[in-house]
Amino acid sequence: MGSYVPSTKAERQAMLEAVGLKNERELYADVPQSMILDRLLDLPEGMSELEVRRAVTAMAEKNKVFSTVLRGAGAYDHYIPSIVKYIPAKEEFLTAYTPYQAEMSQGVLQSIFEYQTMICQLTGMDVSNASVYDGATAAAEAAAMCRDRKRTVTLISAAAHPDTINTVRTYCYGTNHELRVVPAKDGKTDLAALKEMLTPDVASVYIQQPNFFGLLEDAEQIGEIVHEAGAMYVMGCNPISLAILKTPRECGADVAVGEGQPLGMPIAFGGPYLGIMATTQKHMRKLPGRIVGETADDNGNRAYVLSLQAREQHIRREKASSNICSNEALCALTAGLYMAAMGPDGMKEAARQSMAKAHYLAKALCALPGVSMKYSGEFFHEFVTVLPKTEQVLKTLEDNGILGGLPVEGGVLWCVTEKVAKADLDKAVSIVKEVLEA
Repeated sequence: MGSYVPSTKAERQAMLEAVGLKNERELYADVPQSMILDRLLDLPEGMSELEVRRAVTAMAEKNKVFSTVLRGAGAYDHYIPSIVKYIPAKEEFLTAYTPYQAEMSQGVLQSIFEYQTMICQLTGMDVSNASVYDGATAAAEAAAMCRDRKRTVTLISAAAHPDTINTVRTYCYGTNHELRVVPAKDGKTDLAALKEMLTPDVASVYIQQPNFFGLLEDAEQIGEIVHEAGAMYVMGCNPISLAILKTPRECGADVAVGEGQPLGMPIAFGGPYLGIMATTQKHMRKLPGRIVGETADDNGNRAYVLSLQAREQHIRREKASSNICSNEALCALTAGLYMAAMGPDGMKEAARQSMAKAHYLAKALCALPGVSMKYSGEFFHEFVTVLPKTEQVLKTLEDNGILGGLPVEGGVLWCVTEKVAKADLDKAVSIVKEVLEA
């Protein structure tokens, strides 16, 4: 790393002598000798910029880019207006990190404030943060903020995304709290089981809407059941669906969380993503992460500040309810730009088309021999079908430039967004039909 250090070798030696050391190795005198590597790392020789470009380009050419994507399961291929990609790439945003000198970062603070405002409008909540790592982390952080001394158990629906369940489980393991999974029945949360599991030690219940199988849960009824038991209601949401579905607030949720990737972030090998979190004013002080507020300076001009900055994760350390000290400000900026560019009507149209095209595909597939819906009930833009010759069907679709649904237990989870044209859906159905009839 010597070539990356701005000081000269003589300057570094002078600094070592100033603290009474002869060489860099003495800085690690307390490290056991068995843990010190006494040889060079087994790394290839360095390459020139041109050689690096050639190598990376060769690797990129191995990627397969599908012209039609019929898979979701937490990562969704929506249309992204060009301005949404352009502005975050500007260096004043791209290189900006945490605004520790907040008042000197008015542009960044305003972008966060606008994002928070739109998330509140989308969820119906009073306050939003900006923000945590991804939707699964947001769910785990919400569970943590709902606990108190008497109520420490978290309930989560088995119909939630498996990654979310595992992330919440990991958080609970780390803090020595209990997670109990509410079983699913016919693809949705089993309400009878939920009522039985709502014991006095339950702090919160997490439900995903739409759930992992694409079905719409009885969200309002679940909210009533949870609150009757004295627990808090955490609702995981698809932000695109909120353009046409009831908001978490209307369903009685205390905390709304979700994965912000559909809001202008491409499906790029699993990230970077964005964890949405919003809550009511009653629970505002328990919300982790940063909250930007609007005020006025001494001259009466509009100004932005970081609000509620007790930063308990810095001060209370292991006693803190959250230990996230970073944020996803660049992704939040991207999401804010997407919502601003699309507007309410654009987002409604994206949601409407996604839902309509998903229902069209479901009906067309189920008209084929041996194909049927695994679960009944209303769904947004994902659904599960029983599909004969699953492996062969998906392979043939792939050979024709179509990424088919995700194999899940008992069937295939399909997804359609507004990007997929009717002709592409008809082509996919035709391919499935040929395979099944062969």
